[in-house]
Amino acid sequence: MTAHSAIGAPPTVAHGGRLDAARRLYPDAPQPWIDLSTGVNPHAYPLPQLADEVFARLPDEDAFAALESAARRNYGVPAGVEIVAGAGTQAFIQLLPRVLPAKRVAALGFTYAEHAACWAASGAEVEVVETLDAVADADVAVIVNPNNPDGRLLEAEEILSAAGRMSQRGRLLIVDESFMDFTPERSVARFVNDTALVVLRSFGKAYGLPGVRLGFALCSRARGARIRAALGPWAVSGPALAIGARALADDAWRASAAQERARDAARLDALLTRAGFQIVGGTTLFRLASHSQAPRWFTSLAARGVLTRAFAERPDWLRFGLPENDSAWSRLAEALESVDGG
Repeated sequence: MTAHSAIGAPPTVAHGGRLDAARRLYPDAPQPWIDLSTGVNPHAYPLPQLADEVFARLPDEDAFAALESAARRNYGVPAGVEIVAGAGTQAFIQLLPRVLPAKRVAALGFTYAEHAACWAASGAEVEVVETLDAVADADVAVIVNPNNPDGRLLEAEEILSAAGRMSQRGRLLIVDESFMDFTPERSVARFVNDTALVVLRSFGKAYGLPGVRLGFALCSRARGARIRAALGPWAVSGPALAIGARALADDAWRASAAQERARDAARLDALLTRAGFQIVGGTTLFRLASHSQAPRWFTSLAARGVLTRAFAERPDWLRFGLPENDSAWSRLAEALESVDGG
């Protein structure tokens, strides 16, 4: 989408991770597939031993309180700010347009398309804009930081300045920090007492457990009450509450994972550069690369059982997640060497 391009109807949003579709399209590809189409840590947090009761009973308020307390400490959220747990960041992306309706919405793009799609589906007029100054003119603005898919990372001061301008006009700034866990010093979570801010955080990406379906909305108490009411009781499963509380309290694991994934990202950059790609950006969990023959690369890699993420709006881009193990790294290197990308 180009700057200030209006969205008249919610588009069909393509996502990574569709191995079922890839298998149908490339039935002769070698098994197992190497799924590099998502930005998920391939080395998951080790699952703790869970008590039987987390499966056998409805989760109680103490379980929610323990999870939200761990999230508050992990994210540096000040007292007085609501931390609302839900079934993944996507649940909040779909819920917020219904809970906090707006007529005019601006998304700082090119970015994760679900934001624009969900606001458009609610009846809002949505613009994708290219500058931070432009978002402040809308009733609601959305910034994905770090951005997906190019990893653009705005300084906290820039975002807070935009939030201040919007607050003066009674407007709202949503900051999606789904990929912020390994760069916590750049988060605006500790500033959410600004009533113009709602910050979204994802659990599954950095901790490698997207199937747990866990995420958070950080916001004012008034907005938090409205979001909780819309979610209803038991918005998060008992197992997800227990796993999230344990993982978010494990600072040593997160610090080690951040270092290891940074090394993996540098290794991936080297492989892609050697194959003729230009690195556009990314985060420690995925890399965005460009090539004039990116569609040919996508097809050729898929035929070799390597699934990447293509973008119809940016046909020269491919996004690569991190391989899981030595075998996957070797297969990716061999595939990159054997493909004639043109």
